[in-house]
Parts: sequence; structure tokens; C-alpha cells
Amino acid sequence: MKLVARTLTAQRVRAIGLALPVLTALAACGPGTGGDWNREAGAQIRDAGFGSPTTNNALYHSGQLHYAQVLSQRFAQEVPTTVTFAFNSARLDAEAEAVLRHQAAFMRQFPEVRFSVYGHTDLVGSAGYNQRLGQRRARAVVHHLVALGVERSRLDALVSLGETQPIVATQTEERRNRRTVTEVTGFVERHPAVLDGRYAQIAYRSYVGGSAAQ
Repeated sequence: MKLVARTLTAQRVRAIGLALPVLTALAACGPGTGGDWNREAGAQIRDAGFGSPTTNNALYHSGQLHYAQVLSQRFAQEVPTTVTFAFNSARLDAEAEAVLRHQAAFMRQFPEVRFSVYGHTDLVGSAGYNQRLGQRRARAVVHHLVALGVERSRLDALVSLGETQPIVATQTEERRNRRTVTEVTGFVERHPAVLDGRYAQIAYRSYVGGSAAQ
């Protein structure tokens, strides 16, 4: 009887051990913990910068949103995404042009992908002037990328004031705040590869191509 009791006890311990991760996961999705069983699929990426949860739901299930995020991460890891500017200037210096050559090379590798360029300023000057300056910086970057062979239709020049997204919170001149940031923002809707839903092939093209060549 003691042997049977010990066996049953051991089985219970193993069962509890197996159940704990499941219970923990369920608790994490319960009310008051940031999760919700009633949330629609895709709602967890509400703040990813790719639209509303309803739109995310459709894009996520088609694969488009997931691979846009994969490409966005790859772009940020493999390419310098930021260009900085002199005070009160939208002129690209030699260092900025070198960064943009890297960006353009990545963009040419993925002709199905859209990008946005966000212009920023530091906190010196009026909001209206800084908005126009940020726009000029974004447009300067887009113009240079087009000169490097990237289709204009794949690029958006946007502005985000330094007052709203400064890297360094200071009222004085700060070069790190005077910048543009280039990001992946989606796919070219009418491109054949996108129409066929070949998002994985798009996202991993360099890896797939490299394997096929070997």
C-alpha cells in the first residue's frame, strides 16, 4: 500500500508540474492582467504602427503584417536608419549620403516594400517652422533615395517634430534630434508577389536566394 501511495503521489506531482505552465498561461490571459479572451486576433499588435486592430486582424492572417514586421526588424538591424543634419539645415552631408546608399541598397533588394521617412527637428524655434524644416529634411532624403534608384511611389516623406519625439530632451541645439528616420511601412499593393501572398519569400529573399545558389 505504501508503494502504491508513493506512486500516486509522484504521479500527482508530475501532473501538477505539467499543469502549472498551462494555468500560468491562462492566468496571463485573464482579466486584469493585460490579456482578454474576447480580444480579436491581431489586437495584441495595436501599437505596432500598422493600423487598427480590425485591419491588423486581416493583415496578420494573410501574412502581410507579420512579414512587414519581420522586414522592419531586418531593416533596422542591417541598415543604419537615421540621418542627422546641421542646425537649421536640410542639406545632406557626406555621412548622410553614405547612410542613404545603404538604405537604397536594401530597398532595391525588396521592390515590393514601401518605406516612410520621418523628419525631426530639435526644440529650437517655433512649432510651425520646425514642421516645415522636418518636412524639408524628409523630402531631401526621399529625393536622394530616388536618385539612387528607388521608385518614388514606394517612399513617403512624413514629418514628426523634434518636440514630440526628441532623442535628447533639451531646449538647446542637439544634432541627434535633427534627424530623419526611415522605416518599413508595408507592401506595394499591386505588386505581383504581394498579390500572390508570397510574403515569406519577400521577407527572406536574400536567405532563400543564397541557399538556392549553393
